[in-house]
Amino acid sequence: MASILIVEDDPKQLRLYGKALRGYRLTCVTTGRAALESIADTKPDLIILDNILDEGEKGLEFLPKLKAVATHVPVIMISGTLQIREKLAALQGPRSAHYILEKPVDLDELDRTVEIALTECGLGETVALLQSLERAEKIESSEPDRRFTERLARQHEMIKRLRGTTERPNVSGLSRDFNVSRKTIIRDLQDLIRRGQLPEDIYPEWRQDVGGD
Repeated sequence: MASILIVEDDPKQLRLYGKALRGYRLTCVTTGRAALESIADTKPDLIILDNILDEGEKGLEFLPKLKAVATHVPVIMISGTLQIREKLAALQGPRSAHYILEKPVDLDELDRTVEIALTECGLGETVALLQSLERAEKIESSEPDRRFTERLARQHEMIKRLRGTTERPNVSGLSRDFNVSRKTIIRDLQDLIRRGQLPEDIYPEWRQDVGGD
């Protein structure tokens, strides 16, 4: 189950999000400062950031700060007040949002956007970038680099397969699908659970040491 940090101070809007996103683990805060504190404790898979927040804060002003501490986490901004120039600014540059949705938020559109952001953005973009750099030979080609990229790509695919399911992962099946050892799959599961990208109960034995290959 993916985790979503919602930065929103309107209780009515929060109830709508809770209804539309009931299949996710939601953490709700009302200010940008509280969002930064939450991210320092646990990195979410996605951030939904409203522009008008509690205590007079503006989400657009906190966007670069949130991306600075969670660069790989996709952000969906919600606003009914941003002008065209502000929207362009929010969607441009290295610390930008991935999407901007207008208020009142269409819940079907929100659901589709969340699914795309979780599947294709964030870690998915990182994997694609590393693979692209390797193909273009912009980074030194070495065995550790190659294995790192392969591990991220494999873990990203595992997240997509296992997210939203309550069934235990078939370690042997995953081992065959990815052409790696069972120990490698177990280490991947440990990494994903440790980072909070998969719930602990999907693989209760995750704390056990699998030893060397």
